[in-house]
Amino acid sequence: MIRLQNMVQVYERKRLFIGLLGISVAAVGLVTAAIWYLLFSPERSVVYQLVLLLLVVALIAVIVLAGFGLAGIVLTIIRSRPMGLLQGPMRVALNTFFPLVLVLGKILRIDMDRIKRSFIAVNNNLVSAKRIKIEPHQLLLLAPHCLQNSDCLHKVTGNIDNCRRCGKCNVNDILNLRDRYGIRVGMATGGTLARKYVRDYRPKAIVAIACERDLTSGILDANPVPVLGVTNLRPEGPCQNTRVSLQRVDEAVQFFLTSNKT
Repeated sequence: MIRLQNMVQVYERKRLFIGLLGISVAAVGLVTAAIWYLLFSPERSVVYQLVLLLLVVALIAVIVLAGFGLAGIVLTIIRSRPMGLLQGPMRVALNTFFPLVLVLGKILRIDMDRIKRSFIAVNNNLVSAKRIKIEPHQLLLLAPHCLQNSDCLHKVTGNIDNCRRCGKCNVNDILNLRDRYGIRVGMATGGTLARKYVRDYRPKAIVAIACERDLTSGILDANPVPVLGVTNLRPEGPCQNTRVSLQRVDEAVQFFLTSNKT
């Protein structure tokens, strides 16, 4: 079986996102403690205290779930094995606290793409630990339309087979992967079309190529469908003649397929 470190080249240490996630959970804990202090203020009415009590209970529940989820994430990465009982709390930690992690990153003046790359690395580790094996037709490869050469007259967004396979961009390479493995492929202009592909094909797993922003939102939107993310290369800037490492995409595709099970 292909090891994760060979399957997905990680450009950002996973501990950045995990560290920010831990700080975010602690911050919510401090807010909860402050609300608990206000709860016993004698100036507050009974109704006001009841509202605060319900809020404290809700926050404590979220903190406990997120705490177990954070522990599950760390243990999964360390052991390279899924933590079955902690899958729910892990989703709470990732989905609920991700916006707070970004806010904290802004406060600390950490580049947003660094945080998102770290999140993608964590997600890829969690997906790889599950050792999911599926048939080719159950795998969806999502690619951004900006991989197509901007001067090409044959637009492939609606139908990727419009590609003339001239080799000037990565679209031909994506088609070669489709033909080699028998997987499904979608070229998306954004999140709306990507979600449509997911609804139409109902994949059991996804390999997604995109920039950090679209990958993170796509990973969260697709949950609980597992997604392996591959960040694209932008030699001419965002959304313009982007490229992708075909080796990384190929290895990610192979990871999911039953024919590669060892």
